[in-house]
Amino acid sequence: MRTEKRRWKLFFQKITNSRLFTPVIMTLILINAVIVGIETYEHIYQGNQMLFFTLDRVLLWIFTVEIVIRLLATPSLRYFFKSGWNWFDFLIVAAGHLFAGAHFVTVLRVLRVLRVFRAVSIIPSLRRLVDALMRTIPSLGNILLLMGIIFYIFAVIGTMLFQSTAPEYFGNLQLSLLTLFQVVTLESWASQVMRPIFEELWWSWIYFIGFILVGTFVIFNLFIGVIVSNVEKSEKEEDTSEDDTKEELKQLRTEIKELKDLLNEQYNR
Repeated sequence: MRTEKRRWKLFFQKITNSRLFTPVIMTLILINAVIVGIETYEHIYQGNQMLFFTLDRVLLWIFTVEIVIRLLATPSLRYFFKSGWNWFDFLIVAAGHLFAGAHFVTVLRVLRVLRVFRAVSIIPSLRRLVDALMRTIPSLGNILLLMGIIFYIFAVIGTMLFQSTAPEYFGNLQLSLLTLFQVVTLESWASQVMRPIFEELWWSWIYFIGFILVGTFVIFNLFIGVIVSNVEKSEKEEDTSEDDTKEELKQLRTEIKELKDLLNEQYNR
């Protein structure tokens, strides 16, 4: 019984490790993405709803079979669900079955869009990048706190200075915060925001240039620096892990060779 179970596990592992497995799943995810894109054209979708529904059912069951194969190829359920990406894939497919009979067409279409995101879990390079971005969240918290303090200080100052000159931009604290968000993105900040105020208050450029230097160049560069640092750290850790795996395989082969030599010696005696 145990031998039969082991044989099936090796069979499923052979499927998941084959060269065609990942490209085929990736191709199906891309097909799903194209179908979801076509659905946004209402004149096409309204006349072919049944076709789109059938295609979605077929793809959903293929992805279900894929999850089952990967699950059977792993040593245990605990090992499979140890990975957050496996949880993500499982929940996306499970949600598709859960809402399969629902009348909420919008929910179904949104779930089909989320299925496209599975491309990240399939492609190792994208998975590494997302893992690195997730690791930046604790560091980004401090940067966001600093950015919030800077925004608040400049919003209060801007409201005090320009409330009467430009009430549509600095009429109150929340309007000032929204205006500063536009300024920090560099979206028409000079033509729409600064220049009308500059025509009445020539010294207003000091306020805007100071905010851009601090808010845009300094804070955004901190964001980029933290993300790049974590991406490099993630790549180094993965390289180290691969080297350790190769070393373990090398040691295992050496031990197997020594064991074979020992058995041959005993047999010759």
